[in-house]
Amino acid sequence: MPNIATINGIAENDISHHNGGTASLYTSKNGDTWVHFNPTTATGGTITTSGDYKIHTFNSSGTFAVSAAGQTVEYLVVAGAGGAGANNGGGGGAGGYRTASGLSVSVQSYSITVGAGGSAGSGSGGAGNTHSASGADSTFSSITSAGGGGGGQGGDGVRHGYAGGSGGGGSWGPWMGSPADGGAASPAGQGYAGGDGSTGAPDYSGGGGGGASEVGEDSTSAAGDGGDGLASSITGSSVTRSGGGGGAGNSTAGSAGSGGGGAGGHSGTSGTAGTANTGGGAGATGSGSTGSAGGSGVVIIKYKFQ
Repeated sequence: MPNIATINGIAENDISHHNGGTASLYTSKNGDTWVHFNPTTATGGTITTSGDYKIHTFNSSGTFAVSAAGQTVEYLVVAGAGGAGANNGGGGGAGGYRTASGLSVSVQSYSITVGAGGSAGSGSGGAGNTHSASGADSTFSSITSAGGGGGGQGGDGVRHGYAGGSGGGGSWGPWMGSPADGGAASPAGQGYAGGDGSTGAPDYSGGGGGGASEVGEDSTSAAGDGGDGLASSITGSSVTRSGGGGGAGNSTAGSAGSGGGGAGGHSGTSGTAGTANTGGGAGATGSGSTGSAGGSGVVIIKYKFQ
């Protein structure tokens, strides 16, 4: 038997009395369950609507302040992505990607942290090189998404990719007697590992950064592509985020992973930075001195308000 939504065209939640009784006292009428809708009310971020839902988008850190907590929320929490290495380095790993519905909130203020993208590696070999940095975590309530791992730096002795939400790609050349490994996806479940770098000749190229839906590509005779991200329609339209960055080589460039990842460079050309607020990993630079930075993350919260 259907639940009561209206009486004579008036929404049940707008009826104050029925036959002398207050509407809130009714649990049923003529055997039908009378369910009252209790909305969630909140402020914070950029607020948009899609049908019966409100969406709060945080492109920078802020506060999600709940003043009424009638409905559970859906969330998407994307961390900052890893920066990429220079000197034929590895691509940056995508920011960790977590999404689910049915999270209960209470009347309180929740601190929202939107993770920054990791900085680029620099140096063209030898002393004074700096490894690229991993991205920063994004948080909402009990949910933490891990920053993406930085890509390996060619020639600095730290050629492996760093672990993160998705791992950074490894650079060219042996590391600990083997090709430079891509970074692991850690913690598990937020993304995928970065691709391994090549052993050196012929292209001296790096692996692609891991993405939210697949591993970064290993470099063999060419630079590795970044792993693709994942699509979400939490805002009312489908958007792909958390793609990995492409690796770089002498004559080849790894493609960007879909979802804000940056393409790699080659022959001294710079890689492309990860796109802001997508958690997209940075593309690595060819035989130049500076890599590129990872894209920042985003936090999105959605709930039914009517």
